[in-house]
Amino acid sequence: MLSRVAPWLASRNETAADGISVRVLGAADTRALRVLAMEDPVANVFILAHLDSSGSAAPTSGGASVFGVFDGDALVGACWAGANLVPVRLDPELASRVAAAAHRAGRRYASIFGPAETVLALHSRLEQLGHFAHEVRADQPLLAISGPPAVEANPQLGFGNIADFDRILPACAAMFEEEVGYSPFLGSEDFYSRRVAGLIRQGHSLVHIDAGGTVKFKAELGAVTAQATQVQGVWMNPEFRGQGLSAGYMAGVVVLAQQFAPITSLYVNEYNTRARATYERVGFQRLGTFATVLY
Repeated sequence: MLSRVAPWLASRNETAADGISVRVLGAADTRALRVLAMEDPVANVFILAHLDSSGSAAPTSGGASVFGVFDGDALVGACWAGANLVPVRLDPELASRVAAAAHRAGRRYASIFGPAETVLALHSRLEQLGHFAHEVRADQPLLAISGPPAVEANPQLGFGNIADFDRILPACAAMFEEEVGYSPFLGSEDFYSRRVAGLIRQGHSLVHIDAGGTVKFKAELGAVTAQATQVQGVWMNPEFRGQGLSAGYMAGVVVLAQQFAPITSLYVNEYNTRARATYERVGFQRLGTFATVLY
């Protein structure tokens, strides 16, 4: 009935002639979404971490939701739609239908990230609908390690403390600006500051601050489940680059991350040969390929 009254709603259930339909998931779909995501708990750590924290596939109070793709009654793919689009076991051939639903929702998306084929298929359709990218990073090796790192961990790396927030925040902002090309404080400093403070309070901020109060290295666990963690925001203070410190710090990241889950993962730009060499030295192995589209 709702779809007849308001056919423009993103939550309406459209069923194509082939039996494929797309709709916003609700609380009743939580188990099906978790089962789908658990088919690859490393690639899908983002959505699994969300389900662990929220307990539900239903839309959030902030307006984020999950589009589900159904073949009859079976959930065969999904896509998180919040500030970013994050596909979950979504066949690239079905991506155009999710992109159309995401477009109708009327949101602006900062990025798409996830398995490369699907991300690029989503981007292709969204571009046709008027969403133009600032940058497309089409080849980002997805790496993971389980077990001890292959090099000695730097024991000076530890968990961030909220008392050091004023030191950690500028380091995080510097990393962000290096990575995406603009300041995370554009528009408002509040959102990014709360994000960094939240990671510190969760114990997901990893940092080495020397005796003089300088942040030498930092990283975050951007997503954490009982199966895997995903490392983000890896940053070495420029004053200490080129001294052979990166591998020891990354080994430290692995040791600390394994307090949460047995598998530590990350994805890296293909052209970042120095970082890739460091990760290989530590013991990370390639599992697949991600892509990121920045809007």
